[in-house]
Amino acid sequence: MTTQPLLHSLPLFPLGTVLFPGGLLPLRIFEVRYLDMIGKCRKAGVPFGVVSLTSGSEVRKAGSDAERFSSIGTLAEIREFDSPQSGLLQIECVGTQRFRIRQTELQKHGLWVAEVEAVPDDVALDIPDDLKHTSTALRRLIDTLEERRRAQDATARLPIGEPYRLDDCGWVANRWCELVPMQRELRQRLMTLDSPLMRLELVSDLLARTGITE
Repeated sequence: MTTQPLLHSLPLFPLGTVLFPGGLLPLRIFEVRYLDMIGKCRKAGVPFGVVSLTSGSEVRKAGSDAERFSSIGTLAEIREFDSPQSGLLQIECVGTQRFRIRQTELQKHGLWVAEVEAVPDDVALDIPDDLKHTSTALRRLIDTLEERRRAQDATARLPIGEPYRLDDCGWVANRWCELVPMQRELRQRLMTLDSPLMRLELVSDLLARTGITE
C-alpha cells in the first residue's frame, strides 16, 4: 500500500473503540461537527482518522471530561453512506493505514484535526505452525457466521470483511483483536505493536485463556 508519509489537517473522530487495519466500522452520526466532517470527506473521497478515547465521551455533553485520545490511530475510508433522515448519517468504513499524531488542533466548532505521519503497514508474514490453530479457529468462526447469515438473513453483514487472509499473521491477529473481549487499553496496545507475529502470539495466549482454542 502506497501512503503519504505526512498528512496535514486530518479530521479526527475520537471513539470508544479501536479500529484496526482491515477492520469494519459502522457509524451512526448525528453531531453537527461530524455530519459536516463526514460530508466533506465523502465529497472529496478522502479518509478521516479514528482514534481511541482515553477520557471524555463520544458525544459531547455539558460537564463531561475533556476529550483525550491515543496518539496512534487508523485511517477510515467510507465505503457505504446513507442519510435516512435529515441530521442523521449511517456509514460503514474500513480501516486502512495506521498513523501517529504529531500535532493536534481543536477547531471552533469542536472538531479535532491533526498533522500525522504514517505508521508502516504490517509486513506480510506466513503463520508459523505453532500458531496455525488461531487461523483454523477463525476460519471455523467465519464459516459459522456465514451459515447463520444464509439461514437467517442473507443481506446481513458479517463483522469480518473479505478478502480473508487466513495465512497472514497480521490479518488473523487483527480480526481476533476485534472479536475477543478485552479492555480497550489492551486492544490499543495490540494495534500499535510493530510486529504482527508478536501480536498473534499474544492473541494466541488470549484465545487459550478464554477457551476459544485449545
